[in-house]
Amino acid sequence: MANMKTLAKDTAIYGLSSIVGRFLNYLLVPLYTQSMSAASGGYGVITNMYALTALTLVLLTFGMETTFFRFANKEGEDPKKVFSTALISVSSASLLFVVLVLLFISPVSEFLGYADNPTYVSAMALTVAIDAVRAIPFVYLRQQKKALKFAALQLLNIAINIALNLIYYLLLGGEDPGYAFYINLATSAIVTLCLYRELMGIRAGFDRQLMRRMLNYSWPIVLLGIAGILNQVADKILFPFIYDGKDMQMQLGIYGATVKIAMIMAMITQAFRYAYEPFVFGKTRDKDNDYMQATAMKYYVIFTLLAFLCVVGYIDIIKYVIAPDYWVGLRVVPIVMAAEIMMGVYFNLSFWYKLEDKTFWGAIFSAVGCAILIGINVIFVPRFGYIACAWAGFFGYFAAMMLSYIVGRIYHPIIYPRRSISVYIILTILSYAAMHYGRQLLPQWASLTINTALIMVFITHVLLYDFPLSGLPVIGKYFKKK
Repeated sequence: MANMKTLAKDTAIYGLSSIVGRFLNYLLVPLYTQSMSAASGGYGVITNMYALTALTLVLLTFGMETTFFRFANKEGEDPKKVFSTALISVSSASLLFVVLVLLFISPVSEFLGYADNPTYVSAMALTVAIDAVRAIPFVYLRQQKKALKFAALQLLNIAINIALNLIYYLLLGGEDPGYAFYINLATSAIVTLCLYRELMGIRAGFDRQLMRRMLNYSWPIVLLGIAGILNQVADKILFPFIYDGKDMQMQLGIYGATVKIAMIMAMITQAFRYAYEPFVFGKTRDKDNDYMQATAMKYYVIFTLLAFLCVVGYIDIIKYVIAPDYWVGLRVVPIVMAAEIMMGVYFNLSFWYKLEDKTFWGAIFSAVGCAILIGINVIFVPRFGYIACAWAGFFGYFAAMMLSYIVGRIYHPIIYPRRSISVYIILTILSYAAMHYGRQLLPQWASLTINTALIMVFITHVLLYDFPLSGLPVIGKYFKKK
């Protein structure tokens, strides 16, 4: 229980920077959608460009975040040398990337569809290079258990970004989507300067032999990361190339805006991941490590399903995060949220091959999921539009999750509480069905009342069967069994 409390505490701190930070960042969604109408396609440009940078970031970091955790916790390895070797390698790759993009900015911009706005591409190239470099100091903070500094810098990043966006889009009445990219560049540069002390760790030098061993471990993670990020952004990258309608940017903007509502699931998963990776790798030699993973899986599923019901249940209120002309895309929200839950479960399942140094399995699972996602997009998006993007992610994550679970039972079997988890899944499905049909048949006030009651039923079940109220301070004594 002490280990689970440590995990919960770290998750809460990382959650402050991830969940609260991204919630504050949601201020940009109504700001952008109010400043740039759906018909203008401006938010479609932002959606497409950020998808491209997310993929590029995975390529430039080439698995060094997870690899750093693995090697920094290995016996006989010097964490400082591991850190400096990783930092030098990522910095070198990022510098080369920026030089190549700037040298060939015209053909690159034309290929991406931004021939008239090459500065969009150059600004985001510089931004993603800086973000790749600073990812290593951030992962070092996590490994050193400096969660508070990590959270503070992440929130600073959000605060500066929001402030500059409010100045341009609200106070100055700007409408150019490109300024979102210029602001992002300035924000990344400022926060990176705050990591000056950690960046000085580069003085520990570069170890070629260590780098070879790290690359041998990380190359499957790179493939895993590419497939994983494509599962998240391939639809937004491919959409301009496979959707033939003249309203392509408008449709992509609607999809990108409504997907933002579903991203609360990604926030929870990200916060959990920040705490969970160093927690698991730091306890590889503990006898109860498998039990901890099984228990953590159950609580992850419980709280993500609760979040799913809360968003779906109050979607008629939450929808005001985006402008009314984007509401037509709200039907993708439950699909995308379900896909994000499966992505989180897949992440939790992935530790068996990371701990067994069989990371090539992760590359295979993610590649299969990615192939399914891309195939569904290519086949169905031209006919059904962005709704096919949402279902493609759903089936892609489902395939990767199931493959990891099935193969994991062979190589590193962990006894997960399947019966307990199944009860929560069934309860969620029934509640969602009631919410969906109630929203169609009843007045809004009645629908919201019923939705609240259903959420309370779910919470009551958690309190009765899985949440240790007796372990809480002060009030816990009232719940202890006599």
